[in-house]
Amino acid sequence: MTQRKRLSNTVSNTQTKRQSVALATQEDDEDPTFTQPSTSQVQKCLEKLSPAQVDQKTAEVVQFLLVKDQKKVPIRRADIVKHVVKDYRNIFPEIMKRASRIFDQVFGLKLVEIDTKYHQYILINKLETVETTSPITTPSSPKMGLLFVILSVIFMKGGSVREALVWKTLKKLRVDPGERHDEFGDVKKVVTDEFVRQKYLEYIRTPHTEPVEHEFKWGQRSEVEVSKAKILEFIGELHDQDPQTWSQQYREAHSTVNSSQQPGTSSQR
Repeated sequence: MTQRKRLSNTVSNTQTKRQSVALATQEDDEDPTFTQPSTSQVQKCLEKLSPAQVDQKTAEVVQFLLVKDQKKVPIRRADIVKHVVKDYRNIFPEIMKRASRIFDQVFGLKLVEIDTKYHQYILINKLETVETTSPITTPSSPKMGLLFVILSVIFMKGGSVREALVWKTLKKLRVDPGERHDEFGDVKKVVTDEFVRQKYLEYIRTPHTEPVEHEFKWGQRSEVEVSKAKILEFIGELHDQDPQTWSQQYREAHSTVNSSQQPGTSSQR
């Protein structure tokens, strides 16, 4: 009985710690200590700073974003404020506006706020737009080819698919989520963890299922970076059919070709 009590206490303590970490993470994501300053507040604070001070802080933010973006994980406003902006938080909008201009004019990148609730940012390449390139044609990035296949399945099935269908599709391509792959390693971890953290996919628990089931949807980064028109062309080539064969998907893909496809605007929010 003593061993059982110890085991029970250990499990209980572990669960409590996990809940505390989850709560702390959620609170940190919500950034409760930061209030977006108004235009007038920004202007007043700018009058107290020299141009050199603002330029220096902007350069630090640009450097921070470039480094963080290498992992392709969205960068939280809370981290930018905490680790870089610090005492300059009252001019945060101005700093981000200037940083956005530098990314555009110097690096050919666009700074995009993809999550307006938790304020998360990504950088996308303006020089290689989604209309001229697609991940499937990038031989140096096999993982993006894997992602492209999954996004294709989701798109063709109406925007949401059960997890089992994704695994079944990958198995047909000799990529078994139950086995370690030479190229991808742990396939299931890449898909349900890495792609989800990078916001390429959403991995959502399906309500009222026993055993527990999940479904996949396009993530916020995919909505910004990936061309649905290119995906439909890819499907057409696979089946040797005109993309217009799938009339519903064709209308959806081409209704967004000339639009931003962005759930939020760029950083000046």
